[in-house]
Amino acid sequence: MKQPPAEIRILETVTDYTRLCGLPAPAHPLLTVIDLEQTRGNVLPEKLTPVLQQFYTVWVKKNLKGKVHYGHQNYDFGEGVMGFQAPGQVFAIDATLDISQISGWMVVFHPDLLRKYPLGQKIAGYGFFSYAVHEALHLSAQEEMALDALLDNIRAEYGRPIDAFSQDVLVAQLDVLLNYANRFYHRQFLTRRTVEHDLLSRFENLLTHYFAADTEQPLPTVQHFADALHVSPAYLSDMLRTLTGQTTQQHLHQALIEKAKRLLLTTSLTINETAFQLGFEYPQYFTRLFKSKTGLTPAAFRFSAQ
Repeated sequence: MKQPPAEIRILETVTDYTRLCGLPAPAHPLLTVIDLEQTRGNVLPEKLTPVLQQFYTVWVKKNLKGKVHYGHQNYDFGEGVMGFQAPGQVFAIDATLDISQISGWMVVFHPDLLRKYPLGQKIAGYGFFSYAVHEALHLSAQEEMALDALLDNIRAEYGRPIDAFSQDVLVAQLDVLLNYANRFYHRQFLTRRTVEHDLLSRFENLLTHYFAADTEQPLPTVQHFADALHVSPAYLSDMLRTLTGQTTQQHLHQALIEKAKRLLLTTSLTINETAFQLGFEYPQYFTRLFKSKTGLTPAAFRFSAQ
């Protein structure tokens, strides 16, 4: 893994995290449950340093005073907001944030907890973990109550003495918690239609302008459009899939093929020259993609239109 800058502090274990927060050592070496009311007023200078964590965190926070800059947007944490972070992501705390009335909870767990369970593989498919800090999940009162009930079960098991079944039960309960989070996460795309349709419109405008150029340019990437829209690649693809039924990559391929057809029918460029203008380094890749999308090779398509 690429080494982070020296000014970023690395947290390897769950114990490292509790120590950073000034909290007691966890009762389980791979998981802890934190009542955020316990952290009120417990702001240490070192917490302001950017931190790279090597574990997962799932949290619900509310009653923070003021706005929080979360990724590329500002959020009001007066109501319940759910967030997720995965191993390898960096977070930092704003020194101006007032947490004197913070409430909510946090579950911190290490990937080793999940290694031998199906959740260890499934967790990689949850888009909300790959957002880094680009998007928060806003909860309704009913959703917040449902999550609090699930958290109570995890907290009760966490408080028991560790035995041969502890890890099985904790992982099963985490699985349920993340399933509910996934439900609420996909609900957000439906209830925030105005915001998401605006994002869709901006994506379509960017796509149109990108492919309108007649000069040679690099192949478009999902990362390029996500950066331009200030969201993560995973969020952009999930949003587009919900609203259009297609991922970002599918939209890019569709626009690429449409431009390829225009070049093949309106210019005298060779197949290789067309591929290079579209950004392909190797023309055979262009031919393969074109045939997979249209059923014809570029040459056959040009010939069929004559």
